[in-house]
Amino acid sequence: MKKYYIIVLLVISISSCFAQKVKELGFENNGDNWQSDSSNYWKVTTEKASSGSGALKFEIPEDHQFQSSALYSIETGHTIHKIRTAKFNSEDYIIASSYDGIVMAVAFDGNILWKNKLSGFMVHDMWCEDIDGDEHEEILIANANGTIYCLDQQGKVVWEYSKNEVPMYSVCVVKKDGTPYVVSGSLDLNVYYLSASGELVRDLKSESYSQEKTWGTTTAKDFVHYANFLRKYQKDDDNDILVMHVSNNPSQDRGAIYLFDPLADNPIKRIETSSSGPIGELRISDFNNDGNKEILLGVSNHQNNAGVSRVNLIDDSTDQYDITKLGFGYSVVQPELILDGSNQKYMFFVGNHIVLLDTDLDPNSEVKLVSKYSYYDMWKLTGTSKIVLASCQSGGSQIHILNTEQSGWKEAYKDLIPKGKLQKIKDNTQSIRSNLAAYQAPVEQRDLLPIYFMTESTGSGLAKSVADNIRNNLDSPMFLGGSHMGQAEDWDRSGMANAKYRDRRDSRRNYNMTQQEAIDHITDWYDEVPDGEDGIAYWGGHGNDPYMFQLSTTQQILDYANGKKTVLIYPELEDHSSDFAWVMEDLFYPLATYSETRNSNIFVRTKHNFWQGNVYLPMWSRLLSGEFSNVIVPSMEETTDKAMDISIASRAGIWASGAVDSWGTRTVPDNPSYDRSRQFCHQRLPNHFLRHLIYHMANGATYLNNFAIDPDYMSIVWELTAKGALYVPKPDEIVSYSPVHLSMFEPDDDFLVEGSSLKWATHYDEDFIENNAFVFSRQNANWMGAQNTTWDFSTYAGGVKDRRQNYLPNYPNGLVLITPPQMGAKADLSAPRGLLKDKLHPLYKDILKEYYTDGRYYYNADGTQQYDASTYASTIEDEIKEAAKQIPLTVTGDVAWVVAQTSPTNLRLTILDGGYLNPEDREATVSFQTITPVSMTDIIDGKAFNLSDKANVKVDIPCGAFRFIDIKLNGPLN
Repeated sequence: MKKYYIIVLLVISISSCFAQKVKELGFENNGDNWQSDSSNYWKVTTEKASSGSGALKFEIPEDHQFQSSALYSIETGHTIHKIRTAKFNSEDYIIASSYDGIVMAVAFDGNILWKNKLSGFMVHDMWCEDIDGDEHEEILIANANGTIYCLDQQGKVVWEYSKNEVPMYSVCVVKKDGTPYVVSGSLDLNVYYLSASGELVRDLKSESYSQEKTWGTTTAKDFVHYANFLRKYQKDDDNDILVMHVSNNPSQDRGAIYLFDPLADNPIKRIETSSSGPIGELRISDFNNDGNKEILLGVSNHQNNAGVSRVNLIDDSTDQYDITKLGFGYSVVQPELILDGSNQKYMFFVGNHIVLLDTDLDPNSEVKLVSKYSYYDMWKLTGTSKIVLASCQSGGSQIHILNTEQSGWKEAYKDLIPKGKLQKIKDNTQSIRSNLAAYQAPVEQRDLLPIYFMTESTGSGLAKSVADNIRNNLDSPMFLGGSHMGQAEDWDRSGMANAKYRDRRDSRRNYNMTQQEAIDHITDWYDEVPDGEDGIAYWGGHGNDPYMFQLSTTQQILDYANGKKTVLIYPELEDHSSDFAWVMEDLFYPLATYSETRNSNIFVRTKHNFWQGNVYLPMWSRLLSGEFSNVIVPSMEETTDKAMDISIASRAGIWASGAVDSWGTRTVPDNPSYDRSRQFCHQRLPNHFLRHLIYHMANGATYLNNFAIDPDYMSIVWELTAKGALYVPKPDEIVSYSPVHLSMFEPDDDFLVEGSSLKWATHYDEDFIENNAFVFSRQNANWMGAQNTTWDFSTYAGGVKDRRQNYLPNYPNGLVLITPPQMGAKADLSAPRGLLKDKLHPLYKDILKEYYTDGRYYYNADGTQQYDASTYASTIEDEIKEAAKQIPLTVTGDVAWVVAQTSPTNLRLTILDGGYLNPEDREATVSFQTITPVSMTDIIDGKAFNLSDKANVKVDIPCGAFRFIDIKLNGPLN
């Protein structure tokens, strides 16, 4: 590590205590060194002169160094999501909120003044302004738990306001006749005016003035909206105008701008938003210094469709600028008016790009700056050219300060490589890869199952070397060829009996192929795959149009394959109407029947609640029966979803029941998007992908539908699989399932609507919510980042507290499977799949306990008695905790885990850092119950764990990493 020093000379009298003087500067003695107790920013050594004067030698750790006057970084130790600035006694400070809701104040010299954990739930918005006249700006927090918090300059909560548990989404301060009011927008579709001391002054219901309407087929309500952004526009010294950008659909709606006089019942005016997608940012600036400030709206979209709208509030005119294509990725455009040196420019932050543009929006002036990584937030310090960046989206923990008036700032940005947690992740991954080189699977471990990486890019360099070695020397894993097509077949659908699907098309496709052209195009892929690859994967259709190719076309392609593996990917089959029931009989069941003897699979890549909801409708009964167990592969496309912890339980449960022989998963750049209008998904180091994939494979997933971000980095999972370090089990080898499982009846209608309404944010109905508890709840767009109810399955079974990216849940008492019914009048005892107890490890034979639900209520086995979710959940929770004593071990902590038996006397514990987007060094506790371990050793780095207290074995998991731990038993596990 490079070391930089600052020498500060202090002239101290002979009688002075040198150590005391150093302590007065805020440092604590640690032997010969002095460490700051407030910021960990400096390391200090003392050099005392004979004259009695002394020198303090400040060593700046590399992670905290001021790289230049144009750019420097501050280590926080946290994943920083939101950034603002505040003034305390005329001094500027950075206000930051972390992924887990911690709010902190950070000085521009790197000193962390304070931290406040608040509720532990995420922060949606922050606003800093002096509302009590004490010359310290208060910090106002819109929290996902439904609360507005007011913090003072010391980080203490002055007051808080909450109407309900619906997330507070936006906040600002406006003045009326010199009196400040805190304005907060809730996802309950209302805006609340609060006094400077936190009392409710009035609520403004969107239904009283909204002109927003839905479109298409939806049960969402018209003439309501939520306040996407709240900002102030200064009218004069004592009065502001409230600027409100509203939306009813965070995934698709461009929304509108409403201008209000504070406390008014109705808006001054409404301005329709013109943009290329939903709005993810709103800034106010004055590019021509005419006193009439403009609004800058940043789009949340694919980076190839990024854009900014500039709205003039005087004449309602809009200038729209579409940024030239930036490449693959999803992100919010964050616009700001800056000085580039002495020249005024627009700065658009988009993913890992800065786009600079003249204020006349001349496309010829566009300049792109490309850096390695992208960041969660950007904020400009008012009156300066300092741009503050939140943490790197790929797992960073630093704040970065960029000064655009300083020469060299562009080069500094392009060269920026964050340190902190991001560097730890890279180091930990490299350490695992290095240790893996010498690993050999034990001889008693069985051979690999067939494992398919279906859509990998094996790239070049390291990735290609790893893939080629596997192709040339091993039978598994396998890399399938194929491609994502932009074309579809143009065929005569006039004879289709169903008008809805006769007329549907996928707007992303060109329907310009004849049947023979489609067959030729696709079958060429079988001949193009490299040696060692034995098949292809491609889109057979989509929920928007399952008939992109007619059935006979696909059948001819399968005939041509002549036994080579073919995986037909069908994304987003979400329709649960009678129209789709017709599609099942007309297309999918005939195709499944045809595929049974042709080494072909139908990869059902759905979204939302499908595998614990839609699949239990009668139209999918032949899948659940196990009739097509060797054909259909359950998978998920979980962008915008918020209940990934439930989807792992439901897919694993269907697989373990015998309904299917295999299951799959998907990693894609926009997986982290639970809120499209705040879509910061441009992960450049796919460590979250890596852990997600390992966790699902350790739970038995064998069909992997990945979108490569960094093939060299991701290639470690290919090596881990090929060497058998990552053990991919069969259902009867897993011994970390809870003996308690939840079986699904035909799903409740309201549950289906709730679980599939993740785009429209206008379903909220206060009376209905208060009087109807659900087993699986708070999944629609009104609950983005919200806390789970105490009775929700995610809470009592999964140990998950909120509705965000819960790809790596803990399930502290074992994974609670969601399955087809096994007992009672609604169980299909004649189904080809057989019974769950016969599919699982023998230890479960006599200890399984079954409960029943339709997603809303619980029931007895015959469905004749109904139980309310809010009261009955505690019964199941108690049963789960008690039943955990009957499985070999449990694991607690912020980790994901699974245990499989690899030999009669060996178990494999796979355990991962559970912070999907919030990686950290973790400590887990392993508690042994029904087994006596002889040893417990990490098979990669050789670390042995202390077994002296078998109910409390501590396991450390490095940041962004995972362990594969061999547990040796004192006898066979039967």
